[in-house]
Amino acid sequence: MSGDGVPAAPRVLPAGEHALLVEVADGGAARALHADLLRRRALGELHAREIVPGARTVLLDGVPEPAALARALRAWPSPPPVRDAGEVLELPVRYDGPDLAEVAACWGVSPARAAALHAAVEYRVAFCGFAPGFGYLTGLPERYAVARRATPRTAVPAGAVALAGAWTGVYPRASPGGWRLLGTTDAVLWDHARVPAALLSPGVRVRFVPVAAP
Repeated sequence: MSGDGVPAAPRVLPAGEHALLVEVADGGAARALHADLLRRRALGELHAREIVPGARTVLLDGVPEPAALARALRAWPSPPPVRDAGEVLELPVRYDGPDLAEVAACWGVSPARAAALHAAVEYRVAFCGFAPGFGYLTGLPERYAVARRATPRTAVPAGAVALAGAWTGVYPRASPGGWRLLGTTDAVLWDHARVPAALLSPGVRVRFVPVAAP
């Protein structure tokens, strides 16, 4: 945002022979730009093989004329914020994670209250990365942000619901990780036999539903 209240023009950088990286002010702007670029591609106004959102960026790959598109991107008006639409994906969660009590202490509440606070939020997948099927979910207020573990775990189980900063994520498979583990879901985040393989993709709305441990 510029000093007079007008959204700043995006910063467009080359990212290879046929790719551009567009930097914007924040996550909301990235989400709006991503939606607008998908719309323009569907209308035939934009040619790009891949359009990949990030925290405050959007990557366009497979662009036939990057220099011309870069000029167009700087001139296009800022897209409006994206309105919520579609169904909410509900993920059942057992709030039994080994870091739940520590997160609760950071928030100044009981573990049960911490679980309730985390589950009360509607999340949205901002972008994906780290591992196939891993979505970075926004929605948790910044006041609940917590730091990653000082020492990452060598193995985090598949289905672990975790927190780092104000991001929430679900580990799609067993892997090392330094996020704070709040609980576990049995939902399958990545399945090669499913179309699409990823349960979470950018723009999907998510709610965590607490369930009792068996």
